Amino acid sequence: MAGMLQIKILILIEDGAQSPALLTGSTLSGQDLFTIMAIQKSTDFPNQVIAIIPAAGSGTRMGLTKAKQFMDLCGKPILAVTLSRFQECNLVDRIVVVVSQDDVDYCLREIVDRYQLSKVFKVVVGGRRRQDSVRKGIEAIEDSCRSVLIHDGARPLVTTGLIERVITAARRFRAVIAGLQVKETVKEIDSKGRVLRSIDRRGLWLIQTPQVFRWEDIYLAHQEAVKHGWEEATDDAFLIEKMGIPVKIIKGEDDNIKITTPKDLDMARILMSKKSA
Repeated sequence: MAGMLQIKILILIEDGAQSPALLTGSTLSGQDLFTIMAIQKSTDFPNQVIAIIPAAGSGTRMGLTKAKQFMDLCGKPILAVTLSRFQECNLVDRIVVVVSQDDVDYCLREIVDRYQLSKVFKVVVGGRRRQDSVRKGIEAIEDSCRSVLIHDGARPLVTTGLIERVITAARRFRAVIAGLQVKETVKEIDSKGRVLRSIDRRGLWLIQTPQVFRWEDIYLAHQEAVKHGWEEATDDAFLIEKMGIPVKIIKGEDDNIKITTPKDLDMARILMSKKSA
């Protein structure tokens, strides 16, 4: 007998009252596997929010020999502080952590187990770029969920309040991201450093994480990115925009900084100490 072909069909319907679920069709003869998703009512779809925390960076810009996410922040590794925010948030059901291959065992032992982060159900190996790491995190979710929240592992000062606000907004909007309006004057320059024009800052925002998307949207967006070579993505919302999906911005937090340089780490320690005082 010829090999069995499992058919699933992808049907995307623009309807806020509906949400997709993965349905398995009949098995037929053949050798190829087609992936299919069908639209079901949201009551039939797993109403879970899964957080993906990419933390596979090398810490090169920090001038460190070990990854920045394992640096100490007021007595805890940066990544442990970040994960604790999602552990404490009642609207987050499960967590996937993405780290480099060399850090998997350390992360499980010194972060997940040591700090009793029970919502972490997978620690997976990341890729060369952040974009690759997020994709691997999404692919590690074997069972479809309603929403995927993506947050930088190096943003430990995020509050449960902001996490809850983006998740709550995602119940109304298809994609939600956090950000802050630009306060400084912005100018465009040429390759020689000469000003070309001043840009109206009223419509400009600095984007942060967390960002929340429908599972099927972000999964498909990352697959399309691989297929079409979309390599310029600096955040996941960029890929969603490429898919033609509207993105809603809500106000982020001034303290929700990303630790990229030694000065960032110093600032994070100051802010953390003030919050603990």
